Amino acid sequence: MPKYLLKIMVAALAIILVGTTCQPTTLAASLETSGAVKNEYTYEEAVFVTGTPIVFKGTSKDIKITQKESKGKLTETYNLKLVASNGATLARTVAYESDVVDHATIGQKTSNGTVQKYTEKITVGKVTYNLVDYQFSQGTVTDNRAASDYYSGNVISRKTYTYQTGTGRNVVQNTVTIDTDSRHAGYENFWGATETQITDAVYTYSDGKTSHVKNRLSTSKSRVLNYENNLGSLGSFDGGYAVVSEKDVISEYTYTLSSGQKGNLDLHTSYMPTIERLIIPKFRDVSSSTAKQAIEKLYSLGIYDDASNFFSPNTPMKRIDFTIAIGKAVDLRVMEEKKSKKAVTTSVFKDVKRTVKDYGYLESAFNKGIIKGKTADYFAPDDSITRAQAATIFVRALGLDHKAPDPGYATAFADDDQIPNHARDGIYVASELGLMNGDSATGRFNPNQPLTRAQASLVLERFLKYLENDLKQNYRDDILFLN
Repeated sequence: MPKYLLKIMVAALAIILVGTTCQPTTLAASLETSGAVKNEYTYEEAVFVTGTPIVFKGTSKDIKITQKESKGKLTETYNLKLVASNGATLARTVAYESDVVDHATIGQKTSNGTVQKYTEKITVGKVTYNLVDYQFSQGTVTDNRAASDYYSGNVISRKTYTYQTGTGRNVVQNTVTIDTDSRHAGYENFWGATETQITDAVYTYSDGKTSHVKNRLSTSKSRVLNYENNLGSLGSFDGGYAVVSEKDVISEYTYTLSSGQKGNLDLHTSYMPTIERLIIPKFRDVSSSTAKQAIEKLYSLGIYDDASNFFSPNTPMKRIDFTIAIGKAVDLRVMEEKKSKKAVTTSVFKDVKRTVKDYGYLESAFNKGIIKGKTADYFAPDDSITRAQAATIFVRALGLDHKAPDPGYATAFADDDQIPNHARDGIYVASELGLMNGDSATGRFNPNQPLTRAQASLVLERFLKYLENDLKQNYRDDILFLN
């Protein structure tokens, strides 16, 4: 991993849940369905069991939330002591356990869980709601793709409380049962993560009355690349890039309660942003290039690491250079080989030595199915990358090549007959996603045209923007709008 990307990752990992330890990265969905929002210091959730909305709050001294994955078991625990503005209190201790199964051959994981322990008591004035039964079932599937992990799942639960009303001889023992049906979906990649959860809850009281509450909860992490001008006009550089990492949580409750009360209640919070300054590009031959900004961004992020002051933007981009750049862009997590007598010494391609700089990214891209050779044994590393090959690599990295229609379809491009069969799906999906477009004047995609280093930089920048922005919009705005 490039050292600059590693520094960004360390900064991003500093943004964590209140009291959280050891969060797994492949099954990121929370098992809780309360609609709570939290940051490094505060925690808030709305409770409707009394027939009126009550917002409970706590700080880091009142909250302990942990996630730990070990030996195929994922354990999530909650210990909360919360207080509302009207003096009401909530105390909760819950432990969930899930069996995590790694289906490595198809690049997926499943998590199916149940509740192991629960206690909860809500006191509002002189009335105390004691949780006497909690049934819970959860299932999540994660598809681990090279550029991004995608997951989706469901939670169903039933909570039953007892409480007393009246005084003396008129004391009445009551119950309320909350049936919850929750769906969640999300993604996680090196540049950001978003999870959105839609939860429907029905409250059934022993007197026959009911309440209905719908919660929409979305948590999102993102990295924004900003250009910062140098305050000193006589400095050796005009400015440079900084990565700002941010995380926010939004929650909206829509309710119709047994008391007849209807309405909406919104909660939101954000984490303290972190900032990381990046190295300053000093290429001398890109000032007039339309790709200047893209080239400098990619260099600052460590995706390019040219030692020369000359980028040569108009020369063709080599297949090996493009492959290494895409590997660094999606963080293929290249691991150092364990030193042993049985260590692999043979390259995946006969025409690429293992001693080549950043060879690990090439091997990882090959093992993950992102790239293929021109033949089974030869990669042709110094050949120019074509538009068709670039589109195919992007879509394979995202794991979206199956989004193309059934075989035998034709694209809308005027030169459809020139598209290689192996690249047809990639070009179709890349075009649909807006990652690569054809020539607006001619309607041609020009699949076999080589990409210059400048053109490759522009499409790589667009690929990063897709990971940063497009996925977030789809997994937050689109889901919230449609549900």
